[in-house]
Amino acid sequence: AGKLGKSNGISWRGDSGLQDGNDTVFKKRGLVGGYYDAGDNTKFNFPMAYAMTMLSWSCIEYSHKYRSIGEYTHLTDLIKWGTDYLLLNFNSSAATVDHIYAQVDDHYCWERPEDMDYPRPAIAVSAGPDLAGEMAAALAAASIVFRDSNAAYSRRLVRGAETLFRFARDQGRRRSYCRGNPFIEPYYNSTGYYDEYMWGATWLYYATGNNTYLSLATNRGLPKNSRAFLGIPDLSVPSWDNKLPAAMLLLTRFRIFLSPGYPYEDMLRMYHNVTALNMCSYLPQFAVFNWTKGGLIQLNHGRPQPLQYAANAAFLASLFADYLNATDVPGFNCGPNFIPIHVLRSFATSQVDYIMGKNPLKMSYIVGYGDKFPRHVHHRGASIPHNKRRYSCTGGWKWKDSSKPNPNNVTGAMVGGPDRFDHFHDSRNNYSYTEPTLAGNAGLVAALVSLTVTDANYGIDKNSIFEAVPPLYPQSPPPPPPWRP
Repeated sequence: AGKLGKSNGISWRGDSGLQDGNDTVFKKRGLVGGYYDAGDNTKFNFPMAYAMTMLSWSCIEYSHKYRSIGEYTHLTDLIKWGTDYLLLNFNSSAATVDHIYAQVDDHYCWERPEDMDYPRPAIAVSAGPDLAGEMAAALAAASIVFRDSNAAYSRRLVRGAETLFRFARDQGRRRSYCRGNPFIEPYYNSTGYYDEYMWGATWLYYATGNNTYLSLATNRGLPKNSRAFLGIPDLSVPSWDNKLPAAMLLLTRFRIFLSPGYPYEDMLRMYHNVTALNMCSYLPQFAVFNWTKGGLIQLNHGRPQPLQYAANAAFLASLFADYLNATDVPGFNCGPNFIPIHVLRSFATSQVDYIMGKNPLKMSYIVGYGDKFPRHVHHRGASIPHNKRRYSCTGGWKWKDSSKPNPNNVTGAMVGGPDRFDHFHDSRNNYSYTEPTLAGNAGLVAALVSLTVTDANYGIDKNSIFEAVPPLYPQSPPPPPPWRP
């Protein structure tokens, strides 16, 4: 969304949403830019921020791979487009704020975004630790990406992240950003916010080196309130709603490479243990989740749009394998079973291979990749011809309901995916199968780069993420009480 400029490489897209935010207190700068969430023209900040966090994480870990394949500048431009927009959604120059914007709404019309000429209400929230925590994570992670190339922008991102996190931690604002809101809850309902506390605090610690954030991330209240240690299978599934497995892996990274010791070791060891158990749950021999006959793990229990969950899990599994490999650890334990690194990497590869076409239908679920891919993608801009004719809000329905393939390809977009029987309906009206999402595709990008072997290097960048972390001198534990006879 926004004014695309000369760098836009998609011929059928142009400037759009240039009046967004005119109904807000930020009229002068508006809410222009960012990304449309999926096949609609709505901008949801919760999954958008998650997507920017995931892209930034993959950039920090694998910048050498992105550079090797000539995508580094493209990636950082994409991240900045998202973080520039997130900075518009609150007063980023203030130390504290009393509201932030959650979305710019638009679901009814089937119209090319370039043709929108109707009111698009911006929805503000005065509470939302989940939304603010994720936005803080996105800005903090991106600040690490831009630390060397654009130091002033990096500092601005850190300031914004800290402002958002204060909002998130405000005692009077601790209720979900979407609660009771009919324009948000049916689409991106947040089931809790303690995972965003852990996630946001960890990224802010890496961005600033401030031990206050590390103390919060390792506070026993977070895993208790988020039920992180209860062995609930669904909480091992990384998604735009559940950051627990990603946050615990990010903290496990800290333990593996820096081994900070007391007073963090006890909690970090538990995060490490649960991270290993999460990885065990992804492996078919332990039968924690069902699998399709064609080889796709059913992390969302056969419900629609399974590919985004598989892609996210593939990224975490591949990344954990790289963490172990970087420290010459050959594997990990699942109960009495030793699991070599290559088993974890094989899981990640199998899921990405399935998405790219190694499935019973021999279909690539990435638009434009391979000979057989979805042609009726649930996407407004792709479904309407780029013929310089404007179609009204309801005039576009004829294209939504058309049986003809889309005139434009959303090249590179992963769609929702097949059902639990490996069946796929290439129908524009069935968004469960054919709609791509921003958050899902960010996970795919991360998984793809983690599994890409380049001339640059196979593994991760161990050190860049820790540049702001001060030297660690473990504190001595408190002395025992004096002995008395």
